[in-house]
Amino acid sequence: MGFALLPPASQAASTQTAKKPGTLTASAPLPAALTLPEAGRSLRLTYLSTNGVTGEGLVPVTEEVILPAGKPPEGGWPIVAWAHGTTGVADHCAPSCNPWSERNRTYLSAWMKRGFAVVGTDYQGLGTSGTHAYLNTRVEAYSVLDGVRAALASVQGLQNKIIIVGQSQGGGAAFASAAYAPDYAPDLNIRGTVATGVPYVSQELLQHMATSGAHETGFNPVIVYTLYLAQGQSGYDPSFKPESVFTDKGLPAYRAAADLCVHPLTDKARAEGLNFSNAVKPGYQKALAPALEAMLYPTMKLKQPLFVGTGEVDQDVPPPLQLGLVKAACAAGTIVQAHIYKGLNHDQTVNASLPDSAAFTKAVMADQPVPSNCTPTPE
Repeated sequence: MGFALLPPASQAASTQTAKKPGTLTASAPLPAALTLPEAGRSLRLTYLSTNGVTGEGLVPVTEEVILPAGKPPEGGWPIVAWAHGTTGVADHCAPSCNPWSERNRTYLSAWMKRGFAVVGTDYQGLGTSGTHAYLNTRVEAYSVLDGVRAALASVQGLQNKIIIVGQSQGGGAAFASAAYAPDYAPDLNIRGTVATGVPYVSQELLQHMATSGAHETGFNPVIVYTLYLAQGQSGYDPSFKPESVFTDKGLPAYRAAADLCVHPLTDKARAEGLNFSNAVKPGYQKALAPALEAMLYPTMKLKQPLFVGTGEVDQDVPPPLQLGLVKAACAAGTIVQAHIYKGLNHDQTVNASLPDSAAFTKAVMADQPVPSNCTPTPE
């Protein structure tokens, strides 16, 4: 009689499976306007991922899965786990709801021509319920890794052979995903990481933030990321008070950041001439400490090789910070191949890095050694 109270074995197994990170909950064709040129099957998936803010429980996350046209190779298409750069924190800014930018269309089409399928998460809270904890490395990593799990489990024609690739916010997300993977997702066969414009929290960055605003007179693009960072923290930190971070001049842009995607918000901040001398208050780093701490990586030692591409004149993530990451990763024992692209900015570096990342990718996919370069010079 007691056994009658238990669910059937198949139902119990189904309930247990439904609680696993990477479980698919919805699938739909991706509209033609939102896919990549010359792509094959294109989908928008919703899957479950571990809540990266709390570290426990499951939340829904959305992603794009785009396969190359034609018949998959034997074993299936290998995967580019694409970690996107800053788009905003509002749901309507989610990449899977918008056409690709010209830069990213060119970049990811090149990866598809190399024979990779693209699996691109929107990240937790971007396009789904809850707050997007902007630049929170655990949130990003869990979203990326569980997105690959969901694609492998539900989309035919994919192979468990993965390159993690990202730019800017996504460069940090890519590094974080590779750092979390050995413990969080040992089932994923990650071969290497390709990151450009990678953010890195260090003492140098905090010192730079403390002193950079003293004599600024014009627009500073980094202020846009600070607006989103504060918006993200406001969603999970009930004690956060924006008035402790932003001046009267900066508060309107902070409020606008809750809804504006990155290009309109950048236009607004530029038109208002916002920078660290007029938009934020002294000591604002203390009020943003939870968000800054959440940007830290769990380790600087990656199991697989790392490619880093840096624009020599990058103003969004200054080169000294990116090179600080290279130095720290090399010191920790990561195999790092670093490149500096002469005269190029944050955006231009993405596609300029393609020839170098092609050689790197060919090597790691074939289990060949990757030459390490921890002290790059402009090329």
